[in-house]
Amino acid sequence: MVGLSEGEKHFIRGGIAQDIRTDGRKRLQFRALSVETGVIPQANGSARVRLGATEIIASVKAELGKPSILHPDKGKVSIFVDCSPTAEPTFEAPFQDVLIPGRGSEELSTELAVALQRCLLGGKSGAGAAIDLSSLIVVDGKVCWDLYIDGLVVSSDGNLLDALAAAIKVALSDTGIPKVNVSLSAANDEEPEVDVSDEEFLQFDTSRLDPSVIFDMISVAKHVSQQFIGVLDSEIAAAEAEADE
Repeated sequence: MVGLSEGEKHFIRGGIAQDIRTDGRKRLQFRALSVETGVIPQANGSARVRLGATEIIASVKAELGKPSILHPDKGKVSIFVDCSPTAEPTFEAPFQDVLIPGRGSEELSTELAVALQRCLLGGKSGAGAAIDLSSLIVVDGKVCWDLYIDGLVVSSDGNLLDALAAAIKVALSDTGIPKVNVSLSAANDEEPEVDVSDEEFLQFDTSRLDPSVIFDMISVAKHVSQQFIGVLDSEIAAAEAEADE
């Protein structure tokens, strides 16, 4: 890690005091945002989002599957992130004059996918989830929708996680889930017959992407950190007392 010089520190402090960034934005002004939908016709939903010079393409594919044994009343969501080798110089690794994803981009892709998974699906209990998995169920324990969400980092210029989350939200709002008619004539131990409509679609609900959960996270973090600091201070005092004996 490279430290900042005194001149750089002075420059940053000056910008904060004058409420201006190096690119002309104010401190609380977010990057320019542009949105396109339906950029991948074969997907159930897709979007291209540009946040400043960062560009993301997100797509959603819905397929019928079977709920897990542990969660028979919920559908499933899988999130994948890929960083294009041309998105940023650190993402590429030359091999025989061909640019291929470098190790750094693979690790970053995994970290971003995990972060998005936690953000969209919440904890193990499902608390704070942005996607209601129960809305993906067709027949309890037998048929559900599996959503495959892919995010491609086309250009990276900061705020990757924010841009990916925004692109996924837009892609989900563009997603149409086909209406499914279920035949109830099958016995309990048989797989139900389903008829997937080519004409009727249900719009995906994206209203659960609520940023207010961030304040709850901050409150919990503050409470736990205060407890931790208290214990740490006690340990420091005990260690100092022992050293003085």
